[in-house]
This record gives sequence, C-alpha cells and structure tokens, in this order.
Amino acid sequence: MNSIFLLGIPLTLLIVGFAFYLLTARRYQSADSVAQSYDQWTEDGILEFYWGEHIHLGHYGSPPQRKDFLKAKEDFIHEMVRWGGLDRRPAGTTVLDVGCGIGGSSRILAKDYKFDVTGITISPQQVKRAQELTPKDLNVQFQVDDAMALSFPDASFDVVWSIEAGPHMPDKAVFAKELMRVIKPGGVLVVADWNQRDDRQKPLNFWEKPVMQQLLDQWSHPAFASIEGFTELLEATGFVEGDAIAADWTEQTLPSWLDTIWQGIVHPQGWMKYGVSGFIKSVREVPTILLMRLAFGTGLCRFGMFRAVRRHSLSPLTETTLTEVTQG
Repeated sequence: MNSIFLLGIPLTLLIVGFAFYLLTARRYQSADSVAQSYDQWTEDGILEFYWGEHIHLGHYGSPPQRKDFLKAKEDFIHEMVRWGGLDRRPAGTTVLDVGCGIGGSSRILAKDYKFDVTGITISPQQVKRAQELTPKDLNVQFQVDDAMALSFPDASFDVVWSIEAGPHMPDKAVFAKELMRVIKPGGVLVVADWNQRDDRQKPLNFWEKPVMQQLLDQWSHPAFASIEGFTELLEATGFVEGDAIAADWTEQTLPSWLDTIWQGIVHPQGWMKYGVSGFIKSVREVPTILLMRLAFGTGLCRFGMFRAVRRHSLSPLTETTLTEVTQG
C-alpha cells in the first residue's frame, strides 16, 4: 500500500506540472499579447541572465563545434552580416533592426560595423532595457513599433535586418511587404527565422501537429512560415530584384536548444537570484525548449536565412501583384 502511495506522488506531480504548463501557455491573441509576453520576460530578468543581450540562437559552425553559449550568439551576428554581404557596406549605412529585443544585435552592428541603427520592438519594456544597455556614443536608437505596420516612410533604410521575429507575425505576406517597403532601392533585406517545414506536399502527421501547436501556444506565435513559402512571399511583393535567396542554418544553430537548458544547470545562481518564482518560471520553459530541439532535430522545423535586394522601380504589373498579395 505504501509503495503504491509513493509511486502516486511523482505521477501526481507530473500531472499537476503538465496541467500548469498547458494552463499558463502564452497563446497569441494580438500584437498586445506578444508585447505583454516580452514585457514580462524583460521585467523578470531571468531570460537576460541566461541568454545575455541576444534573445536568439547561436551559431556553432558547420559541422557544429563546442562553443560558449553567449559567444555563439555574438558569432551568429557576424556570420549573418557576412552571409548578407553587409560587411562590404560602408560606415554610416542605415539599418532597421526589426524585432530588436534588448538591442544586442543593434549594438554590434553600430559598434563593430559603424552602422546607423534604428531598433524596433513591440515591447515597451524591451525598448527601455535596450536604452539602458546602450552606450551613449553608439549611433543607435530604439522605439516601439509594429512590424505589421511600420511607421517609417517608403525607402527609408539601406538595410532591413530581422532575427527570429517572423513567427510572431499573423500575416506573413504583410510582414514581407513591410520589410521590403522601407528599404531604399538597391538596399538589402537580411532575415533569420524559425520556420516550419513546407507542408503543402506532405501535411503534418499525427505527432507533428500537437508538437507544432505547443510551439505556437507557449511563446505567443500565431504561425510559422516555411522557408519556401516566405521566399515566395518576398518575391510576390514586387519589390525584389531578381530572386530572393534562402539558406538553411538548422545544423549551425541546433546546439543552442540543449545549451539553453545546460546554462540553468551550470549557473544555478540564477535560480537563487530570482527565488522560487524565478525557478518555477525557468523550469516551465524546459518542455518547450525540448520540443524545439525535437522539432528542429527531426526536420519539423528549420532555421531559415533570407536575403533580398530592393529593386529600383516597380512596374504596373508588380504593383498589381503587390496589391493582390497584401489584400488577399
């Protein structure tokens, strides 16, 4: 009888934990729900403690090599700069960092490449924290803005840059159009994003559907685009010169997920710093991180890279195409 009782304790805790995980999901409702999620993560300070200034995955090389977690994140920025051809851009190049978080990428772009950077995020708390972390001598500014309806005029920036913001966008066609709209003719778009595999030919199977649903629900994502699908949407805007270029960096970024969990093990001082509530908040993210590792490791998700050059003029045909994409 006692053994049955003792066995029931971990089972009960597992059931309670699973229910807590599902009931506290941050399901996407609107731009406000995304802003509230990032406001909360920023105010907590836990995410910054473990992830540093870069709320995105790291680059571990191909094939991947062991690397310091925070160094891999910085390396990602420099690899993305090179992949996008931005290392050949002159000082003073104007850059819009869409989904800038607390400004880690923006500061590297300004400090190491001498770019003139404007970072935007939907989260007021992220803007506040980005401003606190940014030295006054860097040519960087931050503001609250909505990537689905950017407040900037057409052709405002030499470069538009974005890392892992796309899953929060409810209409990927509008997102693609807005990114391209604010680029100057001849300027370039460079995007890094989490993507779902293209399911138009092979629909999600019995286990992929619930896994993907949790990846959406837990971190306030309305949908993931596929690499192929988002490339097509960029080209359909009518703004792209030639073809949009895409690449798959899943292999290079995959170690980030387990490294994230490992940070909590080797740096338990974070749990002590933020107390019981911080411990609970950290632990509740572990299932989602493991699901991310599962999804990216099995091909359900892929890490997409996108590059597109803004054409110098729009023909009447492409203007019509753009209207059809954004309205229908």
